[in-house]
Amino acid sequence: MLPSISASHKQKNLTTIAFYNVENLFDTVNDPKTADEDFTPKGKNKWTPKRYAVKIRKLGSVISQLGVNRTTNLPTIAGLVEVENAKVVSDLTNSSYLKKHHYGYVHHDSPDERGIDVALLYSKVAFELLDSTTYPTFLENNKGARDYTRDVLKVSGNLHGELVHILVNHWSSRREGTAETEHKRIAAAETNRNIINIIKEKEMNPKIIIIIIIMGDFNDDPQSKSVYEYLVKDDFFNPMESLLDSEKSGSLTYKGKWNLFDQIIFSKNFLEKEDHGLYFKHTEVFNKKWLKIFKGKLKGSSFRTYIGPWYQGGFSDYFPVYAFLEKKVQIPYY
Repeated sequence: MLPSISASHKQKNLTTIAFYNVENLFDTVNDPKTADEDFTPKGKNKWTPKRYAVKIRKLGSVISQLGVNRTTNLPTIAGLVEVENAKVVSDLTNSSYLKKHHYGYVHHDSPDERGIDVALLYSKVAFELLDSTTYPTFLENNKGARDYTRDVLKVSGNLHGELVHILVNHWSSRREGTAETEHKRIAAAETNRNIINIIKEKEMNPKIIIIIIIMGDFNDDPQSKSVYEYLVKDDFFNPMESLLDSEKSGSLTYKGKWNLFDQIIFSKNFLEKEDHGLYFKHTEVFNKKWLKIFKGKLKGSSFRTYIGPWYQGGFSDYFPVYAFLEKKVQIPYY
């Protein structure tokens, strides 16, 4: 991890791209169309307005610190997963740590049975939103019925003047077994490849450089088949591969082992300084001590909102990840 540097020496030509699984960011209102009853004041988790407000404030605090060890600005882009609706995303952008930093957001409802979606925060100063849409991943359960999951969110816009397409993902979990559910994550990877092909077909002009960022909670590691063989391929690179150490570090723990399900993947033209004005610089997991459980058998893992049914008042069961992109000219403060 790069050391922090003084404010006077922070680089003004860096922009931060972030991703964060915010762990069950539900409001307190029961939605009759989804299975969100546990996250209501009378539900199993006793999810009260006070607890909701604490979580919003804490998540805003985390996002406000991503990348500021190296640059003068908060993240330009921050993908989010496990958000219930547009209201919780709006509340997050208007929280005490973020409301002065001109964030907009993109959110579309997904057909997920629990009602959790993906979203994107963006700086209105640095990113010009042009278009957003969602793409479903079609899955079936063992009875042949539709198995609903989160859509892939595609957001297109001008990032510091460069046309960029961003795909935000939250793939199917391993809850029923890693091998048993692998086909679901492979299907999600294939959905992403289909979206990439659509983008490429639309922009047939050889003068247009197609710049794509894929981010998400893939519920698989960088070396897993779904990511390594089906998603990344020859036209992308995954800088997260070197960050996973199953014994020491990742973005989450499971049964004492670390995983790096949270990843930010870039099209290879981010490695070519001559092609366009933004190029890849560095990536990190944000795993500060105050984000970790400090004692007990879970010591060192992420300080989450609940452990089982017991409220802890933490942040999330995942650490956020972020990457720096460098621009040839100074980026304005926002």
